[in-house]
Amino acid sequence: MNKILSVVISASLFVTQSAEAQSYKSLHKKAIVIDTHNDFISTGIEKNKSFDQDLKGITHSDLNRMKKGGVDVQVFSIFCDENYGMGTAFAYANREIDSLYAVVERNPKKMMIVKNPADLDLAVKSKKLGSMMGIEGGHMIEDRIDYLDSLYKRGGRYMTLTWNNSTSWASSAADERAGKDLGHPYGLNELGEKIVRHMNELGMIVDISHVGEKTFYDALRITTKPVIASHSCTYALCPVPRNMTDDQIRMIKKNNGTIQLNFYSGFVDSTFRLKNNNFIAKHQQEKDSILKTNPSDFYANLFLHEKYKDEMDNVRPSLTLLIDHLDHIVKLIGVDHVGIGSDFDGINSSPRELNDVTNMPLLTKELLKRGYSKEDIYKILGGNFIRVFKANQNN
Repeated sequence: MNKILSVVISASLFVTQSAEAQSYKSLHKKAIVIDTHNDFISTGIEKNKSFDQDLKGITHSDLNRMKKGGVDVQVFSIFCDENYGMGTAFAYANREIDSLYAVVERNPKKMMIVKNPADLDLAVKSKKLGSMMGIEGGHMIEDRIDYLDSLYKRGGRYMTLTWNNSTSWASSAADERAGKDLGHPYGLNELGEKIVRHMNELGMIVDISHVGEKTFYDALRITTKPVIASHSCTYALCPVPRNMTDDQIRMIKKNNGTIQLNFYSGFVDSTFRLKNNNFIAKHQQEKDSILKTNPSDFYANLFLHEKYKDEMDNVRPSLTLLIDHLDHIVKLIGVDHVGIGSDFDGINSSPRELNDVTNMPLLTKELLKRGYSKEDIYKILGGNFIRVFKANQNN
């Protein structure tokens, strides 16, 4: 009798678990899933890899794995670090855009460039990966409005006003928090205000990830269109300069914008920084050698994290911590102002369950566990960004 009961219970649990798995996978498939920040383009150039190759175990993403992860629209970051500037940054941006266009042209049945909401709808209906572009770092326009126009014409649909480095017209979060002397006041100057207004006129979304608080509040004061934080988390749960404070989050609601959650462990878990510093210290001699050939601290750390992956896996946070950030935003300002901006292929550590883009459905699974409705999940996975995209394009 006990054996029979045990078999019945086991069978029941199996059926229940199978139904739950089918439920979240089906919901994820039905949703329009949009990730607003992926750094494959710059990483692909750095590693000499192409997006239409099988890159499992090498990168977080590639074309076929995007489909497996249920991603319908990907905003690819057009990015270069602070080592590029006047005379080099704009050219590098165009090289990256050329790279994306080339892979789309090689795969016309699987991908298409998205420049407006109608393109987005067509990409989803035709089951092609909608490929958008976001310019990560205002230094890439080299202080020139005509360069901004050019990048928009080629498909750039948001611009992060700064990266970690400030520009002559906007101060970054990293520099403001460090108290760095920029030779000019923090925030937006006259040129910065002109750039934000021109972005509104073009239909280019103002992205306030990476910017300093002075720049943030100046941008929110000036913009007439909803903004995004394309890849940021909450300062209340993880107090790092790149995350949004509660006051900033409330301002984004007033603006009717969105905060797209970043998967980087250091923005998710407040204990990660110490663990990561200990890891870097352990390998400091090797890092110093790397910096002699490539002066970017970012790429040196990325190299070490990839080389010693097993070591780093032990200090990664759980997916539940990432969703805690989402819950925090929803409790503050509601479900209409949050989304996904993974930063895949631009980060060296993510939650343990999110090893690459194929794990995206696990977000939907966790959201269902937390009690979010189907309608709420549709908004989080893509609907909120579509609203902001349409509002910016509506000139």
